[in-house]
Amino acid sequence: MADRLVRLGANVGLEIDGGGSATMATRSPGSAQVRIANEPNDGTERLVPNGLAVYGKKGSGELRGLWVRPAVETSLAPGTGPVPGGRPDRVFLGLTRTIAATGHDETYGPVDGANAAAREPRWSATHGSADDGVFRAKLPGTATVTASSRSVRGSTRLEVLGRAVRLEPTQTSVNIADASASASLGIVGYDEHGNSAPVEPRDLTLTYDTTLLDLTADDAGGYRITARKPSGAGLVTVRVGDVTTTVAVSVGVEKRTLANFDNAAQWTAGSARGTATVTPVAEGVSGGGLKLAYDFTQSTATRTAYATSPQRLGQPGQTRAFGLSVYGRGQGEWTAIQVIDATGKATSVYGPYITWNGWREIEFPVPAGLAQPVTVNRFYAIEIKANRQYASDVLIDELYAQVAPSVEAPAAPQVRDRLVSGQQGRGDWRFAVMSDAQFVARDPDSALVAGARRTLREIKAAGPDFLVIAGDLVDEASEADFQLAKRILDEELGGALPYYYVPGNHEVMGASIANFRTYFGATNRTFDHKGTRFVTLDTSLGTIRGGGFDQLERLRTALDEAAGDDRVGSLVVIEHHPPRDPTAAKLSQLADRKEAALVEQWLADFQHRTGKGAAFVGGHVGTFDAGRVDGVPYLINGNSAKTPSTTPAQGGFTGWSLLSVDPVGKAERTAAKLFPFAGGPRWLTAELRPHVDELTVTAPAQLKVGASAQVSATITQGSRQVPAAYPAGVTWSGSRDLHVGEARSADRGDVAVFDPATGTLTARRTGTVTLSVTVNDVTREATLTIVR
Repeated sequence: MADRLVRLGANVGLEIDGGGSATMATRSPGSAQVRIANEPNDGTERLVPNGLAVYGKKGSGELRGLWVRPAVETSLAPGTGPVPGGRPDRVFLGLTRTIAATGHDETYGPVDGANAAAREPRWSATHGSADDGVFRAKLPGTATVTASSRSVRGSTRLEVLGRAVRLEPTQTSVNIADASASASLGIVGYDEHGNSAPVEPRDLTLTYDTTLLDLTADDAGGYRITARKPSGAGLVTVRVGDVTTTVAVSVGVEKRTLANFDNAAQWTAGSARGTATVTPVAEGVSGGGLKLAYDFTQSTATRTAYATSPQRLGQPGQTRAFGLSVYGRGQGEWTAIQVIDATGKATSVYGPYITWNGWREIEFPVPAGLAQPVTVNRFYAIEIKANRQYASDVLIDELYAQVAPSVEAPAAPQVRDRLVSGQQGRGDWRFAVMSDAQFVARDPDSALVAGARRTLREIKAAGPDFLVIAGDLVDEASEADFQLAKRILDEELGGALPYYYVPGNHEVMGASIANFRTYFGATNRTFDHKGTRFVTLDTSLGTIRGGGFDQLERLRTALDEAAGDDRVGSLVVIEHHPPRDPTAAKLSQLADRKEAALVEQWLADFQHRTGKGAAFVGGHVGTFDAGRVDGVPYLINGNSAKTPSTTPAQGGFTGWSLLSVDPVGKAERTAAKLFPFAGGPRWLTAELRPHVDELTVTAPAQLKVGASAQVSATITQGSRQVPAAYPAGVTWSGSRDLHVGEARSADRGDVAVFDPATGTLTARRTGTVTLSVTVNDVTREATLTIVR
């Protein structure tokens, strides 16, 4: 801030409290009242503040201007990061946006009652119609909506996107405590390029049980949900044309006891980088309890101690939260529980830090999106700070679940982004990405080390121009860990393949970032390669600014300089933590949601303004995933060795990514600038390469003419079975008389047609064909005979 003030020419700078107690009160044009514009620490303005006030002079109260803007509240749609709402200054083709017009005087103050005409202005619009303040989008592009009253005019601009192809609720499930409570719900739409915008109730059709629920449009562009009964559950289906989404709504919640720890002797203890014991105690909240004791003095890396129940604990129905009573000793341990969903997937759910002494009841909300019913089987005490060395204990008692009536919305269809392709050609040039091996030096022959070495060998054999390690190569960040990492990279790559190592959270898990710097140098870089600018950032502390505020300046400078450099046609940001975690738990993303929104906004703005390509690559989530935000592709690289965090069909496999880059020429840039919301230039594709222990094809040996059959392939990774389908990079090919692709593009003489999108093989005339599948350079074939 001091540097900025100097650049602005200031001689004296005054710092006013900018911490959590800071409050900003502002007045909107035409309003007589001020309102809080930020989110103060206390939730509201403090009663006795210190302040700096800027006042405008008193106005005439006569109509001098109209403040015109979308009426949708920004609380529903603040942008692309903190709250999933889309931007209200966008509207989908064929849909509407409510526009508000407020009259103001020459000081932007309110007008008096004599200027009532300002409340009913005349409306006009480009790219659509505007009747009574409702704009209906009829042509894509930038629309101008104008309100006029007497001789006064005001206008606002809206971006008309393509048609909505996908809908998402702001909450996938909603629980209303009882018939006296309510909840809010918004609907967000997405076009084919990932551009988002809120969809207003006017454009939506709802289907739900009206004897249980009541949904009414609110002033924020969404719905207020109330209950007509004290208990129950149902689904709300939301539709725009042929596009639908479903929200599960339950009413009422019941607290059900899961364990009173009378069986505490059957619980077991475990620890990572420490020691732990569990013992029954008599001094529970009511009766007996369980003591979890631990020694966190044996390591500086993250240490955990946990108590595991003899069986999973849960209730039928929809569990909204788990809770228990904890007797703390004020050491500051972080609490967590392990929740297991209906598919068997385990998720860590984190609670408060134990800063209190004595008993306290704490709750762990169950992440929305986990397959219900869920169970819990483990309680954790965690120490993440290297300088916190102590032995202590906690008592736990009265484990319970907050259970709502059972209802589950159907799973949303998988979003398949065009960034991901099957086995690809070489393009202009290629680079590789690996991450999340998490090996330790004390076990140099572990399966994690073997997985890292295998990944490096596969990458080297593929021949990319360079490799980026997107964090968490090591686990505990000791000097020995980095020494082993350096040795593995030297032995497997042999200096023949350049690499860039970007630190993740495990590069500081047991030490400061200094150990990383000693062995691998800079924690962030900016470099150009064949017309593409790369910016790598250190998010080892969970945020970009945690690696130094100068990183945000570095990113801003790189974007600005790339925008004006004709030699640069595209830009890629690579960091360990992605702005968004695609899994239900949302635990593996940038911790600061406003920082996440800023990155997304900057990348989209760069692509829209310049017509050049922008992209993001990250890791950390434990799954392979691709998506698009405002036309910019986002790739999450999965684990190279560590066990994945999602199912194989969701991208939960081990492997690496190979990205192909093509230059973005001047003609492409010009076209992309003219149509900024049309998805940007097509310059980047990613092949997600699973490790392949074995690849098998399942297909009939014989098929009759006119008949169809399903064909599939399966990748084996140890005991893991991975479908050879999206998002894994899979290429299907066939012999000369077998058409691979859509049936409508087949030749008359083809013996059979195989559509990889559906897995359907259709026999057309007699003959013999061979169908081949290739994954990560491994190919398998199946021969089929077509008979009468």
